[in-house]
Formats: sequence, C-alpha cells, structure tokens
Amino acid sequence: MSKLLEFGRKVIFYARVLSGYEERSIRKYRLQLEKRLLEAQERKAALRKIPEQTILAEVRCMVEEMQSLNQKLEEIEAGIEQFFKPIDKEAEALMKMQLEGEEKTMREMVKAMQAQALIEKAEVEKHTTALAADTSGHNPDKKHAEVR
Repeated sequence: MSKLLEFGRKVIFYARVLSGYEERSIRKYRLQLEKRLLEAQERKAALRKIPEQTILAEVRCMVEEMQSLNQKLEEIEAGIEQFFKPIDKEAEALMKMQLEGEEKTMREMVKAMQAQALIEKAEVEKHTTALAADTSGHNPDKKHAEVR
C-alpha cells in the first residue's frame, strides 16, 4: 500500500511538473522571498535614515533658533543705539566744549609763557646793559684811581 501511495505521489508530482504548476509555484515562492527581502532591506535603510533625519531636523531647529536669536540681538542692538544716540550727542558736545576750553587755556598759557620770556629777556638785556655800563663806568674810575 505504501508503494501504491508512493507511486501515486510521484505520478501527481510528474503531472504537476509537466503541467507547469510546480514551476509556477516555485517561481511564485521565489518572488515572494525576493519581495520580503526587498521590504526588509527598505525597512533597514529607513531605520538607518531615522537617526540621520532626526539629527537633521534638530540641526534645522537649532539653526532657526540661532537665526531668530541673531535677529533679536540685532533688534536689541539697534534699540540700544537709538537709546544712547542723544547721550552720545551730548557727550560729543561736552567733549568738544572741553577740548575747546583746553585749547583756549593752552593758548593763554603759551601767550603767558611768551610774555614771561619777553619780560625775562628784557630783564636780562637790562642787566647785561647795566653790567656793561657799570663795567665801562668802573674802568674810568680805575684809571683815575691809578692816576691819582
């Protein structure tokens, strides 16, 4: 009986092979395996891309935050400049006034020093002329003293 069953199985197998049914089922099975393999590879690639995508998304968020922060800083800086503009103008005016005052005092000091130098020069000239006159006046006295 088992031989009869075995023979029946072989006959059915040969009939399937000859009809092409077995080849189609094998091909179908192979295609299913290939499809599953491709899907698994795609899932694996997607899983690999997920960290990259999250990192890229985080980097984009950080860049956007930095840009908004830079924009806020520029706005704040412009506001500060606007706030200090009148103070800067006042400080500049005070500096000009102070510099003009210093220049004026320097000019006055230069004039005073020149006047002092002229006075000293005149005194030196008086003194030298007095000495010259005194020495020339003493010379005749010496001659008279010697003559006497």
